[in-house]
Amino acid sequence: ICILNNKHTKNCFRKENDYILSMIGYAVGLGNIWRFPYLAYKNGGGAFLIPYFTMLVVVGIPLFFLESALGQFCSQGPINAWKAVPILQGVGIAAVVVTLVVSIYYNVIICYSLYYMFASMQSPLPWSDCFSWADSSCSNISAVFCNESSVLTANFTQGNNTCASSNMSVSVQSPSEQYWDRVALQRSSSLDETGPVVWHLALCLLLSSLLVAAALIRGIKSSGKVVYFTATFPYVVILILLVRGLTLEGAKDGIEFYIGSQSNLTKLTEAEVWKDAATQTFYSLSIGWGGLVTLSSYNNFHNNVFKDTFAVTLTNAGTSVLAGFAIFSILGHMAHVYNIPVENVVKQGFGLAFIAYPDALSKLPISPLWSILFFVMLLTVGLDSQFAGIEVLTTCLVDAFPKYFKSKRAIVTVATCSVLYLLGLPCVTRAGIYWVTLIDQFVATWVLLFLVLLEIIGVAFIYGGNRFIKDIEMMLGKKSFAFWLWWRACWFCISPCIILVILGWSIATFSPPTYGQVQYPGWGLALGWAMVAFVVIWIPFVAVYNLTKARGSPWERLKSLCSPSEEWHPYLDIHRGERYSEERCHNNKDYRNHQEVDVNVISSSWL
Repeated sequence: ICILNNKHTKNCFRKENDYILSMIGYAVGLGNIWRFPYLAYKNGGGAFLIPYFTMLVVVGIPLFFLESALGQFCSQGPINAWKAVPILQGVGIAAVVVTLVVSIYYNVIICYSLYYMFASMQSPLPWSDCFSWADSSCSNISAVFCNESSVLTANFTQGNNTCASSNMSVSVQSPSEQYWDRVALQRSSSLDETGPVVWHLALCLLLSSLLVAAALIRGIKSSGKVVYFTATFPYVVILILLVRGLTLEGAKDGIEFYIGSQSNLTKLTEAEVWKDAATQTFYSLSIGWGGLVTLSSYNNFHNNVFKDTFAVTLTNAGTSVLAGFAIFSILGHMAHVYNIPVENVVKQGFGLAFIAYPDALSKLPISPLWSILFFVMLLTVGLDSQFAGIEVLTTCLVDAFPKYFKSKRAIVTVATCSVLYLLGLPCVTRAGIYWVTLIDQFVATWVLLFLVLLEIIGVAFIYGGNRFIKDIEMMLGKKSFAFWLWWRACWFCISPCIILVILGWSIATFSPPTYGQVQYPGWGLALGWAMVAFVVIWIPFVAVYNLTKARGSPWERLKSLCSPSEEWHPYLDIHRGERYSEERCHNNKDYRNHQEVDVNVISSSWL
């Protein structure tokens, strides 16, 4: 508890470092490890850093600062924070629903990391060769792979390192690929074939839930201590893997393909490159999920959130670049061992984390050690992001029902983790990977862009960007015209325009998701769109509900819901000052009652 008065108590991070490490742990996710390096390679290597850092400055940092400042000012979760703009309170609920759904499959990815970490505790590594679990198409031949036609499957080659003729080629899979499909996932042929629960994944999922619950059992008091390990250990592993990778033959080739002399500046003329840079910046900073608002709500009111924003966002960007060097140095060695071009071993997502990179690590001396380090790193990165996701859910529950849950936070945390475990069981069946991909493609993509666009409209245009800047000045205690001019330019024009273009592009180019070559059945796609509808429907539903509860003419109702509610102010009286004094609130309330306009919005009793 950082501040206590006769009316309120407010939990806060004990030290500023607790907050910064929590934010770094939340923002630095698996996408920094398995998506950014691939995008850099795909979009011109080192040239990709130009659009990436440009988008970081004009979109990433301004929106990160907006959400962080919003949470710190009101010291409330992502739902109650929208008391600033009651008509858009559904945006906060939608963000929480997204976090709920994504937390289900993120927990599953953590369980994958746990399973591979345990599987690495043996020598040789179980995916280093075609063992008893493999079928006849498994091959570990170090030869030239040619005519690669898909992400994971290549054609067999003759012993003289020349490609076989097309009518003699045989499709083969690497041991790491078959281990992923046949042992780890026990993957079925499609979403239609659900199959039984894969018991070892179910146990790892349970362990993942227990780890998260234990770390959050006392809220930020306990998680603030855990992040000192989980947020810093990944950097230790990345540096170890980088040093090891740079000493291997072929590492130079991998680095050249990642960000070296192979950089292609002509790629900067392609719109797709700028779109990839913007989306990577957007998603890697976890904007729009509610986690930034939630974690910032536990700050001291006068914390320098501006300084923290730059510390976290630049650390996030640096992590992405650094991880790319560690990844590509070892992939370059793998290409050298197989005597194939680097581009033939480059993957992204699950293909990089659980197939290509484990395969490369299996070729190193003392391979179990390197494999354990890599998967412990993935585990800690995943746990940090999951901590914030669960904190969003529990904070919203406590804010909604303080009478019942404020003194029982441990029970709320355990119950939340238990529910997420049960909801995650379909994702550890034999068709589990299809469920994970379905959720990721439908819920965690353009839906978030839509929510953030509404967030900017709500804060900058309805609540008022100038009013919000005055709120920030109350917290920071200083003004800077040039500084605030830049925020105004981004919030009012640059950021919303860029997001609008990307959103339109994403919708226009949307195609049904697939997993490898496996197509989804019609009912699966319908379920995906149903999840999208379940997220978005809260926005008009809550707006209509609040309008029907308000009094007065339609225009008076709309006007009242576009103004901050009486409960919108800094959490503690000591921080409210003249602008948010209780006397001002009472006078304003009396005036509104005189106008017969009820400004009630969704309250904790309704939630």
